[in-house]
Amino acid sequence: MARTVHRVGVVGLGTMGAGIAEVCARSGLDVVGVEADDAGVARGRAHLEASTARAVRRGKLSEDQRAQLLGRVRLTTDLADLADADLVVEAVPERMELKRATFAAIDAVVAPDAILATNTSSLSVTEISVATSRPGRVVGMHFFNPAPVQNLVEVIATVVTEAGVLADAQALVERLGKVPVTVEDRAGFIANALLFGYLNHAVAMLDTRYASREDIDDAMRLGCGYPMGPLALLDLIGLDTAYEILDSMYRQGRDRLHAPHPLLKHMTTAGLLGRKSGRGFYTYEAANSPVVVPDDAAPAPTRPDAAVTVRAVGVVGSGTMACGIAEVLTRAGYPVTLVARSDERAQGARDAVSRSLGKGVERGKIAAVDRDEALGRLEVSSSLADLAGADLVVEAVVEDLGVKRDLFAALDTLLAPGAILATTTSSLPVVDLAAATSRPGQVVGLHFFNPAPVMRLVEVVSTISTSAATLAAAAAVCAAAGKHVVRCTDRAGFIVNALLFPYLNDAVRMLEAHYASADDIDTAMKLGCGLPMGPFELLDVVGLDVALAIEQTLYRELREPGYAPAPRLEHLVTAGYLGRKTGRGFRLHGTRG
Repeated sequence: MARTVHRVGVVGLGTMGAGIAEVCARSGLDVVGVEADDAGVARGRAHLEASTARAVRRGKLSEDQRAQLLGRVRLTTDLADLADADLVVEAVPERMELKRATFAAIDAVVAPDAILATNTSSLSVTEISVATSRPGRVVGMHFFNPAPVQNLVEVIATVVTEAGVLADAQALVERLGKVPVTVEDRAGFIANALLFGYLNHAVAMLDTRYASREDIDDAMRLGCGYPMGPLALLDLIGLDTAYEILDSMYRQGRDRLHAPHPLLKHMTTAGLLGRKSGRGFYTYEAANSPVVVPDDAAPAPTRPDAAVTVRAVGVVGSGTMACGIAEVLTRAGYPVTLVARSDERAQGARDAVSRSLGKGVERGKIAAVDRDEALGRLEVSSSLADLAGADLVVEAVVEDLGVKRDLFAALDTLLAPGAILATTTSSLPVVDLAAATSRPGQVVGLHFFNPAPVMRLVEVVSTISTSAATLAAAAAVCAAAGKHVVRCTDRAGFIVNALLFPYLNDAVRMLEAHYASADDIDTAMKLGCGLPMGPFELLDVVGLDVALAIEQTLYRELREPGYAPAPRLEHLVTAGYLGRKTGRGFRLHGTRG
């Protein structure tokens, strides 16, 4: 029988517990908050008062509403005061033995039909529930920090949670003005299971000196639209907290991708915990400060005299990326020759650049005179021989290693000895293309992001053979075009795809396991982690065939079992369900089938 929740208990009044108490009181519920001692009660009261005062300053609450809210909260050190609670949320520190002891104590004082909920972010709800006489009336209610602001709550059902209890918990979350997503009791639930695998991978990337901390973070912010880079986010979360969450998930799921990277353990042991200690992956001006200050790990400035001069540029290809790169470089003042497979395709590419520049004029992004000058710097052709005078040639043809190698071999015979060859590949080995030429030191990756005129990021990829002068020249051209350059070495996926696509693959595996629905997974990652798109939305936009090809490349090179493409993704591609471009992927789009 459904139980209407009028009074909520909250046990543990740290930042999260006090936030949950505030959320419940805002919604008109009576709240009893319990702490272990008077000092804990004082800290909880201070959290509540500070948070509600901040809400008043920001116009979210009136003074009268604040007074009413605080009047609905009673703080105590006696668990017996929870006797009349309809639902109790536990928010004590993330230690299994403490949570089990807390649940056993709560179980002894509340009514038989009361619901018990844990706010754990990674521990087994089932293991917590069996410390009580009512495991069927125990659920997980994972609020996100800060609870008054974050709109997501993961509602976790164990194998014995009663259907009515789950429904009551979902209804309460909605009553609190939050969005519930329902998930089974597995390590990390939705958000942490997907987020922390990605964060752990970023730590490994840094530890191997594959890219700098700044370039890793900038790549994910600018390439994926994430609100923070992974290393800055770890500093915000706390490296000790991240280690505990990963360790808990690994012990439950035995997924190697969740095994905490040793660097996290070493930094935690050394007291480098992130913002709260004043130093983590970055150094901050003080403990608990968000202001980053320079330190010894900051990258050294690039020597300006290391680059060769690029005066004229060639682009090979006629697709969206080739046209976008041509537009970006002509606007930057470079004479550009675009070569396509036929005169018709070449003219089509010029028309596409003209249309894009025209839209820029209509939107006030570019002056008409600048558009005309940019178009005046663009020549198109169907003959590779017309690239003979280029100092830099950027290929943007089909993502096929054989096709690209043949093209690089042909360009190598045409271009002057000092000319640079660049590839826009998103995942293929750049060194394989360099090996097709007699100038491997002058081959570099320039991974622009789509659409190139809009996206600020370019990954500049050096192989083991790429010279410093080539790398500097390529980076200088991108910077002159107004792009933000990040540098990395030649490994499958570079930075962005190497971090993004294993996360997307994990989401597909989560769906395959009937762990949660695609809608709930997308909602969890958008609301819980602040991502611009959920993984299934993004996969349908990228194209499932493109995603599969990138994941296959990552798996072939790195041989990490967790990177093997999920069967569900392979089956959808085989069926021709490729996402938006075919009208169907993980979801239906429009009327196309």
